[in-house]
Amino acid sequence: MSSGGGHAAVFTMVNAFTDRAFSGNPAAVYILQAAADAGWMQAVAAEMAVPETAFVVPRDAGSYDLRWFTPTVEEELCGHATLASAHVLWERGLLPAGAEARFATRSGLVRASQAGSWIELDFPTERVVATEPPAGLLSGLGCSPRAVGKNRLDYLVELAEDSLVRTLDPKLHDCTELEARGVIVTARSASADYDFVSRFFALRENPPEDPVTGSAHCALGAYWAERLGRTELVGYQASRRGGVVKVRYCGPRTILLGQAVTVMRGELVW
Repeated sequence: MSSGGGHAAVFTMVNAFTDRAFSGNPAAVYILQAAADAGWMQAVAAEMAVPETAFVVPRDAGSYDLRWFTPTVEEELCGHATLASAHVLWERGLLPAGAEARFATRSGLVRASQAGSWIELDFPTERVVATEPPAGLLSGLGCSPRAVGKNRLDYLVELAEDSLVRTLDPKLHDCTELEARGVIVTARSASADYDFVSRFFALRENPPEDPVTGSAHCALGAYWAERLGRTELVGYQASRRGGVVKVRYCGPRTILLGQAVTVMRGELVW
């Protein structure tokens, strides 16, 4: 892919981890015929200006290369754009109904399959290890955590109450000393509809809050399974848009289930 006239690429805009338009987490999905230059993909993601843009390239039957870009960086792992990509493959008839989608990614192989009106994603577990909270994290949160942990991607902070998560207004965007992608803030749910609530704040993205973060649930699943004594859980990400993620913790793998809705189709020309 190169700049100039006469080029076009079709995209689909999907709201992921929701069954309603204009909620959940938006992702743009491009199905390409061949691998594209990383600089071009980053420029496209910046132009789309949604939390994630996914680029899917077919390999063989049911197998695809998948890369995820925010408007500023390439991601190591992204749940909602993977959900959106699988949704588009089935919706456009590029993958037969009931067939499994296999994605080769920077975090290894991830799988997607249909489960009624839900899509099931097979992801690596991102287990959290307890850690001492750095000063910048505590001052940025503006509240006292019950527990703090970290994995290869993010910090995880447990708060004492559901309401504290929902009303939190952290100042984390300028905490450049924190070496992580972002901060997951969570608590046990006050509602019987969910087992836990969470929010996700990126440290170097603007806007900093992600609407619904599938990859964060690869950490949240293991974390809450150990505390609640159950391996099948339902999480609610309490952002302004909101979204529901079902989680099944399976040791080294975490199964995420979500729904998706197409809200836009278009053509990028350059």
